[in-house]
Amino acid sequence: MLVHSYDPFQNLAISALIASIPIILFLLCLTLFKMKGIYAAMTTLAVTIVITLVIFKLPVGIVTGGITEGFYQGILPIGFIVMMAVWLYKLTTATGQFAIIQDSITAISEDQRIQLLLIGFAFNAFLEGVAGFGVPIAICAVLLIQLGFKPLQAAMLCLVANGAAGAYGAIGIPVGVVDTLNLPGGITALSVSQALNLSLPLLSFVTPFLLVFIIDGFKGIKETLPAILVMVIPFVLLQIIFNQFLGPELVDIIPPLAAMGALALFSKKFQPKNIFRLTQGEVLETRRHSFKAIAYAWSPFYILTFLVLIWSSKFFKGLFLEGGALAFLNIQFPIPGTMNDVTHKPIMLTFNLIAQTGMALLIAGIITILLSKTVNFKQAFSLLGEAFKELWLPILTICFILAIAKLTTYGGLTSAMGQAIAKTGTIFPFLSPILGWIGVFMTGSVVNNNVLFAPIQASVAPQVGTSGALLVGANTAGGAIAKLISPQSIAIATAAVKEVGQESVLLKMTLKYSVGLLVFFCIWTLILSYFLS
Repeated sequence: MLVHSYDPFQNLAISALIASIPIILFLLCLTLFKMKGIYAAMTTLAVTIVITLVIFKLPVGIVTGGITEGFYQGILPIGFIVMMAVWLYKLTTATGQFAIIQDSITAISEDQRIQLLLIGFAFNAFLEGVAGFGVPIAICAVLLIQLGFKPLQAAMLCLVANGAAGAYGAIGIPVGVVDTLNLPGGITALSVSQALNLSLPLLSFVTPFLLVFIIDGFKGIKETLPAILVMVIPFVLLQIIFNQFLGPELVDIIPPLAAMGALALFSKKFQPKNIFRLTQGEVLETRRHSFKAIAYAWSPFYILTFLVLIWSSKFFKGLFLEGGALAFLNIQFPIPGTMNDVTHKPIMLTFNLIAQTGMALLIAGIITILLSKTVNFKQAFSLLGEAFKELWLPILTICFILAIAKLTTYGGLTSAMGQAIAKTGTIFPFLSPILGWIGVFMTGSVVNNNVLFAPIQASVAPQVGTSGALLVGANTAGGAIAKLISPQSIAIATAAVKEVGQESVLLKMTLKYSVGLLVFFCIWTLILSYFLS
């Protein structure tokens, strides 16, 4: 907050109501007025500028500085990571490696419950980690259809499964964005990851059982129990380890890889007594590949995992801290006109391309090109252009939303809303996941949801006597399970399975699971809040 008062009307209720206009307007633009995300964000930013300037008396220089900072952070690190992640995915598709990866998974078992665990759950989570933005739902749903699943059923199963992975999409950006928000209480992406260890591993553990139950009831769970446990135990344990010690970047990459590897090895010795098929039609013949071909196909992601491990390590990050060997690479510059009499210093931007996680993705892409016999640098550059055409608008939308978040924080709007919401007292942690659930239902993005609502969650936490990281984590978890029913996710899923026009049917299929999980997280967050005060 860079203003002296968050209560310009000397009446907290009125000040909070005015402060909430940007968020309410953004949600109305997306729903009632049915605007595209970019237009909704632009409209909301314009109104936010007026409110912060005229009512909350934020100086003009800080308004322009906050917008500049928001756009800068939307491009670096967020846009850089997203662009590189999708580019790497496109590279593996162009080299033919991705097709072999698909074959290597589908060849493990003819039992469709095992196939659902491998593709709908583990591969879905892996794709969420390396690409995000609807890629896993689209690809995995199509794969399941090819294996004999009905189109809407495949879409529904992938949406349900994605709830366990949605918090860590595109190299952990939904949680990683917390580091760009300068939240009160020193809340970081790592502290939120650690808080998420108290809730999301439960969802990750339950989801495989739920998926099998949906298609084959308790009988299916009983017949596949060893396979479920072999897959889900390493998945959950590794998620907890990475969340606790490294942060969100690899939570959706190494655990799914380990889970798929464990189940593949186990399936060589174990197959369910009764091979389950949804239909009795002809079993799809999957192409077989040599071990060498499969190892090469997966190589971009082994390389990526190794590089992200380095980039997210404390040792590597320490190189760029003050006094570190590579600290000279940090180029810091103040935004003109943002010197203020609250902090007595200007808003600072830091440029260091080498330290960005996106650089690990870029290097993985370059190595993939060098190892490929079919894709050269010219073709790779063309694929980068395709990625830019697909992503520039979503990234620009994120920039606008980050600009809005910066203005609401610097102008005291977030503090006003937080103080007002704090009046709900100790019951607020129960409501915390609902805020995130609403945010993702409206925006379709856990990233955008955290940008909008994490500052409010963080400002409320000390007022109700609980952990800020817990409430930001609850905001993230609530958002992740809202992806099951968000219009954007539903639209992607129906388009992928060629069932456009059946959005309402798919929504009805997923709604009960999303609402059921939301109720659980509300109760669980309230319980945790008593222990983390």
